[in-house]
Amino acid sequence: MTLSSIIFERFESVARITFNRPEVANALSQSMLDEIGDALDQAERDPAIRAVVVQGSGSVFSSGFDLKEQLASHPTGAAAWQPIIRKDFQTIMRFWRFPKPTIAAVRGACLAGACELSLACDITIASEDAFFGEPELKFGAGIVVMILPWIVGPKIAKEIILMGNDRVTAERAREIGMVNRVVPVSELESTALNIARHIAVIDPNLVQQTKRAINRSIEVQGMPAALEDAVNIDLVIEGEGSPDKIQFMEIARRQGLKEALLWRDARFAKYAK
Repeated sequence: MTLSSIIFERFESVARITFNRPEVANALSQSMLDEIGDALDQAERDPAIRAVVVQGSGSVFSSGFDLKEQLASHPTGAAAWQPIIRKDFQTIMRFWRFPKPTIAAVRGACLAGACELSLACDITIASEDAFFGEPELKFGAGIVVMILPWIVGPKIAKEIILMGNDRVTAERAREIGMVNRVVPVSELESTALNIARHIAVIDPNLVQQTKRAINRSIEVQGMPAALEDAVNIDLVIEGEGSPDKIQFMEIARRQGLKEALLWRDARFAKYAK
């Protein structure tokens, strides 16, 4: 398995996937998603691996799906967006469906698709400097994996998503159920690995079947169908191209992504509290 954008390590019975594009805030490119899939394939096939930890290199978990890649490829229309969105969706939801426990160790920014990935993991540990958010609507994009309402409830999810909140602190995330624990930065890696090692001691078939039972208690309420409806809505949003997204991307192409983000944030500055 040749990897260029992630690191795949094994610590006895625990596998660890590290997003390794710190120069672009560990943005999730399409090739990176392929590598994540390959790593999960290997972890799933190996009976000696009983849990998976996912983290980001450097001081950031991930800024989400790679906007610079979108700028370069410029997908237009539903046919162009369909395979992109489907891969995004399937990669994130694989952490939910993965037969072995998945633990996210989050430091720094954990935004958009990366936030959704952390929510899809079975357990999420955050460092004190971590922050979460779903900023997509602020620049005219949709939500690929509408998992947040299933974790925090519709009221809080609507506030975060409809306002494009991208500064949900680690402590607030713990209060509303996005995060299990908040720990000092220096303890993040060891805490996540220790949790994984603890679970790995338990009979793996028992863990697998119990994870299925817990997930099923949510899925029976209609979660899979709702997520599929939401991803189809996102395909319409991206395929048609909202005016805000078109303008955001035009600014990014002419002046760079940094200027586009400044334009986005300036639109809401007078309403910030």
